[in-house]
Amino acid sequence: MSAIAYLNFDGIAEQAIEFYAEALRATEVKKIKFKDFPQDPNYPLPENELNMIMESSIEFAGGKIMMSDLLPSMKSVTGELVKGNNILISIVNDDPQTLENYFSNLSVDGYVIMPLSNTPWSSCFGMLVDKFGVTWKFNSDADKFLNHVIANKQ
Repeated sequence: MSAIAYLNFDGIAEQAIEFYAEALRATEVKKIKFKDFPQDPNYPLPENELNMIMESSIEFAGGKIMMSDLLPSMKSVTGELVKGNNILISIVNDDPQTLENYFSNLSVDGYVIMPLSNTPWSSCFGMLVDKFGVTWKFNSDADKFLNHVIANKQ
């Protein structure tokens, strides 16, 4: 079993998929649009929504992110999409060069909260917000840090 970060977008999921697939050097990208499966004739989607992403996944370096668009016609049920800091994606990888590559790629047209650096809790830690407003955390030693602190508490 695994937990997967799932991102919703307001009609720009396809752009996000392309950006993340390139930035993270995806090994596999899957996506389907609403027009890719039969529509309910009683509730046809407006033409502009048929090209939106219904479901997608990007696999990279043993990780996976899933994404979709929230349909404007469904906002009465789903509510408005609100960008915020309540979701972030954490990439934990022992290879500092891999973290540096991902960090550099994802920071394009975004902004860096904390550059990659050596901290008391990690030999390579940093945070950024990408151009889609998604917050990313990078950590080379997350498991080592957790295990060390827990062991010293006992």
